[in-house]
Amino acid sequence: MFDPLEPESTDQVQFHFEDRRLSAPRGATVASALLGAGITAFRETPVSGAARGPFCLMGACYDCLVSINGVTVQACMTPIEEGLQVCRVRPRLTENEDKA
Repeated sequence: MFDPLEPESTDQVQFHFEDRRLSAPRGATVASALLGAGITAFRETPVSGAARGPFCLMGACYDCLVSINGVTVQACMTPIEEGLQVCRVRPRLTENEDKA
């Protein structure tokens, strides 16, 4: 099992978060890789646009949602893989908000 304090391997995986190229130990989750890189805001809330980041780190709260290669997933439950394209999840405007 992966322990972020004692990585099983020094093997690094390269991935992108928005416009940044990052690396993390193989076996890490996307959440631990982003937190390790100093990134704490993973998404924005739909109502206020407030920044949200990992809270429970066990898949119960959904605060760590990110978009990976165009699919929204929980970062704490997703293993890091070579070449992933990770982006923040931003709320979509509804049709009424678009016209305001």
